[in-house]
Amino acid sequence: MAASPDDAAPAVTSAAAGTFWQDLHPPLNRHEAAVEADRCYFCHDAPCMTACPTDIDVALFIRQIATGNPAGSAKTILEQNILGGMCARVCPTETLCEQACVRNTAEDRPVRIGELQRHATDHLMAAGVHPFERLPETGRRIAVVGAGPAGLACAHRLAMYGHAVNVFDALPRPGGLNEYGIAAYKAVNDFAQAEVEWLLRIGGIEIVHDSVLGVDITLDGLKDSFDAVFLGLGLCASNELDIEGETLEGVIDAIDFIARLRQAPDPRKVDPGTRVVVIGGGMTAIDAAVQSRLLGAGEVTVAYRRAESAMNASAYERELAKRNDVAVRTWLSPRRVLGEGGRVSGMEFDVMAGSGSDYAATGETFSVPCDRVLKAIGQLFVTHPAEVSDTVAGRPIGESLALSGKRLQVDDERRTSDPAVWAGGDCAAGGEDLTVAAVQDGKLAAESIHRTLAHA
Repeated sequence: MAASPDDAAPAVTSAAAGTFWQDLHPPLNRHEAAVEADRCYFCHDAPCMTACPTDIDVALFIRQIATGNPAGSAKTILEQNILGGMCARVCPTETLCEQACVRNTAEDRPVRIGELQRHATDHLMAAGVHPFERLPETGRRIAVVGAGPAGLACAHRLAMYGHAVNVFDALPRPGGLNEYGIAAYKAVNDFAQAEVEWLLRIGGIEIVHDSVLGVDITLDGLKDSFDAVFLGLGLCASNELDIEGETLEGVIDAIDFIARLRQAPDPRKVDPGTRVVVIGGGMTAIDAAVQSRLLGAGEVTVAYRRAESAMNASAYERELAKRNDVAVRTWLSPRRVLGEGGRVSGMEFDVMAGSGSDYAATGETFSVPCDRVLKAIGQLFVTHPAEVSDTVAGRPIGESLALSGKRLQVDDERRTSDPAVWAGGDCAAGGEDLTVAAVQDGKLAAESIHRTLAHA
């Protein structure tokens, strides 16, 4: 595991320091990285590599650090995960590669793989080096919709093969959730943008902002103008509580709160509320709760409808919340938002009981006074452009492409039901809703697109 919450509780720094957030895991220096790398057994069939969604050769990159070759280590990482720097910061390594580490026993602790990955990739970025060269122009043009992790990974791999890539994004800054949805203390010093700028050094990629699919551009239009299309649309809408009082002032989406904070010129001017209730049990809920506390909210409560062990947030993240004086309350299901004068004044919950996914209300209620409610109960894939704009052009995605459940149906190569369209990341069915999984989707789709165009 990275660092324990005892050692790494983030805090807001002073404005004079030039940043507003301390790093959740301060970077390892050269000596610390060498010592940690020496703890690796360099397993032949390393279980940590199997656990990595992007198939990074973990044992090899750690060995390269141990032998004093951080640049070579970074290239090993980036060959499989071009956003390895951000993934080193936000990936739940404690439930992936580090959980699989053979040193992860009751008597020992796993190798700090995430921090070693950051050490290597930061070294390369600081040197201003881009380790990949673009092949000669192929004359092929690919449209990528979405400048999040999936879209950027796809664009980079295609550009590396010599294709020209246009990335269309609805937002004014690239990065997707890396830019707008990750806790500020996990990626300080505008790292998301620095990584995008570094990625674009491959050449051949043009990003077009403020372009909404179904409004400014259409799928049919992209298919007519480009040789292939990749959709990395993400999830553009949030689930609703569907309870009384949800429209009261002070009830907002947790993702919107995080985005507002991430884009604020001065985070100190973002009002976190005084008493905050966060509804949900995932990483976004924990991120929003911890950031509220760090900004000065006096009381912050995370309310979840089942047992703590059922929360999507990892044990490490839950412990981090508690170390920052966030109260984690379980077996509470939102009943109604209480209000006075049009503003939130509290949350009323049904007290639940049960086990696993089998739970029900007990008939008892529980209330928490608050002036801010943050909803973190998941997001939805928008299949119809009318849901994001009144000006609609083209057919709804749900009519153009087959869905599986409520997301886009894709095969193992991330090809959709339309042979000219691929998709990946959160908008695709079967994904893990992780940055690292989105990167893998983009990479696999790019390889498939390249093979398809080579034989066309």
